[in-house]
Amino acid sequence: MIKIEHLNKRFKKLHALADVSADIPGGSVVSLIGPNGSGKTTLIKCILGMVRADSGNIYFDNKLVHKDFKYRNRIGYMPQIGRYPDNMKIGQVLEMIKNVRGISEQELDNDLYEAFDIESIKDKSMRSLSGGTRQKVSATLAFMFDPDVFILDEPTAGLDPVASEILKDKITKEKRRGKLILLSSHILSDLEELTTDIMYLNEGRLQFFEPISTIRDITGEKRLSKAIAKLMQHGFSKDEMNSTSTHQTRIVS
Repeated sequence: MIKIEHLNKRFKKLHALADVSADIPGGSVVSLIGPNGSGKTTLIKCILGMVRADSGNIYFDNKLVHKDFKYRNRIGYMPQIGRYPDNMKIGQVLEMIKNVRGISEQELDNDLYEAFDIESIKDKSMRSLSGGTRQKVSATLAFMFDPDVFILDEPTAGLDPVASEILKDKITKEKRRGKLILLSSHILSDLEELTTDIMYLNEGRLQFFEPISTIRDITGEKRLSKAIAKLMQHGFSKDEMNSTSTHQTRIVS
């Protein structure tokens, strides 16, 4: 679905992405994790076409993304912090995006609109919203147009427990439909039940991209946070990873 080849990006002296390559298939929930400044946001923005890499290529369904911007219509993006015109009401923002996307009402996915009861708050102005309510609006917009790929940046941040479970259920439903979901989060416990694969970035380099089952098997840890910590501390070799992996392993030992 998304193929990344030897991606490099510098911001002056900062090497934000250093020779990153990965083949991300549909029907998976890939958690993109790593410490602050590891390159996660830069990678996401490169995939979305918001940042142009210095070198390397990104393919969406075997087509170079910089050759045809229309691929973006097949991506639902939920930013970590949704920024909308303060003077507009929720309903106005939704209608504006619908008009821009040109999707008929019959084609819309209103699952989250209904589950979050956006109808009851559609007349509230964006400037009056709490962080959690703003997240609900962002999630609703990301899923509303039934895209093939979802890129969700810290999706559960600020959500109350009920709203968080609603969103997780929706992600699970879309995974079953064969969609690709790329998640970025610092809260590993929120990802564990959803994740099929882990991409770990550090200092702009892809340390490993592995199924969560492989990571658990080679570390002997069931909890994802402990498994990741053990993996990074002990530096398992490529042979150890490849013995149980379905991906081409990229790991720094």
